[in-house]
Amino acid sequence: MSAEAKYEIGEDKTLLLVDDDEPFLKRLAKAMEKRGFAVETSDSVAGGKAIATARPPAYAVVDLRLGDGNGLDVVEVLRARRPDSRIVVLTGYGAIATAVAAVKIGATDYLSKPADANDITNALLSGDDELPPPPENPMSADRVRWEHIQRVYELCDRNVSETARRLNMHRRTLQRILAKRSPR
Repeated sequence: MSAEAKYEIGEDKTLLLVDDDEPFLKRLAKAMEKRGFAVETSDSVAGGKAIATARPPAYAVVDLRLGDGNGLDVVEVLRARRPDSRIVVLTGYGAIATAVAAVKIGATDYLSKPADANDITNALLSGDDELPPPPENPMSADRVRWEHIQRVYELCDRNVSETARRLNMHRRTLQRILAKRSPR
């Protein structure tokens, strides 16, 4: 069953895209227009908040990290202005703690980049009672460990010594882990 057959866009087809990656934003806007959405774009938190306040859309896709702040600020404004909107938060820095924060603030779903237009459309249009399909490529054990360390590090206000103490790990070992890129 194709995405078009499985889900239907509501009567209000307005979609707000907020991302500071201009090439990605343009490609996604074009792809979402082909799927029937009426798209407005912004490359900043300020612009996203202005559109969300003036013309709250039925759907939104918001990048978490933007040049002038956090995309969750846009989610908060949009949720306050239009509680029924469906909001997907995108990020290139997928971490469990930020996913939880996004959903608590009012995001409908959370996707890690690179996400394609089909993934985003499915997330925007899926029903609340539906479970997402199992991931094609689940996180490795190394990635799960890294995510846990990042979560504790953030909860300790990025204090290496305190994080190492709570994880029962040597501080230098933790510093080496934090200096590396995340595993796949």
